[in-house]
Amino acid sequence: MKRPGKKTATDRNFVVALSRGLNVLRAFQPNDGLLGNQEIAARTRLPKPTVSRLTYTLTKLGYLTPVPRFEKYQLTPAAMALGYAALANLGVRRLSEPFREEVARETGGTVAVGSRDRHCMIYFGRSRNGSAVGIQLDVGSRVPIATSAMGRAYFWALEAADRAALLCDLREHYGNHWSRLRDSLERSGETVAKHGFAISAGEWQPDVHAAGVALKLNDGTGPYAFNCGAPAFRFTADRLIHDIGPRLVVMVREIEAALGETAPLTKKDERRDAGDLQ
Repeated sequence: MKRPGKKTATDRNFVVALSRGLNVLRAFQPNDGLLGNQEIAARTRLPKPTVSRLTYTLTKLGYLTPVPRFEKYQLTPAAMALGYAALANLGVRRLSEPFREEVARETGGTVAVGSRDRHCMIYFGRSRNGSAVGIQLDVGSRVPIATSAMGRAYFWALEAADRAALLCDLREHYGNHWSRLRDSLERSGETVAKHGFAISAGEWQPDVHAAGVALKLNDGTGPYAFNCGAPAFRFTADRLIHDIGPRLVVMVREIEAALGETAPLTKKDERRDAGDLQ
């Protein structure tokens, strides 16, 4: 997990302690369960004594709860409530659900919507056909920007300056592995320019194929991105290009049109969405 860089370290408005505390909370991933200070230190690249003070503070604040038997911690409902509040305010999640479910049903794949979380995309909505197998990702799961269809679609939807900044972040994150990943990311731009969608045929996971399409809004949020994926034997490279990708483009254009006709979420809508997540 990336530590504050030189720019943030010299920014007088940047609160390093807060950044480190949030990094500790970010260290917990879906299906992790419990994490100890040593595991958190490895994931955040923070010194273990610093992590010990942060987990102590987060425990006092009610965001972590200690499990003395294992000398580890787990997230509390208070921490999860932060995510629920954010999801409740994402109108694109609620409005896109019937569109996602239709494409999942028609293709037999899994359709998700996500947004950026540093060098990854994080799912905040997912629809899955009852017969879909092989992709065990849910809300809160992360996929890499550089090699996933969702991430590539997002990358090429960015404005040039934002894309250049993200490119620098990715180069720093991947280090010696970046050259190969950069080339494949650049090639994905050609696919986006030609077809309107990105693909990942075994480049994120060898047995997973997916197409991705970005959603750009006029309200200053996003961009967001959708993907439709399945095991490679179900979504061949040819099917990605001639079936899955075009379906996803149509779906996203329909969502854009629907969002343009939809009024902002009311407090009642927000409470309903939050209730759906619990």
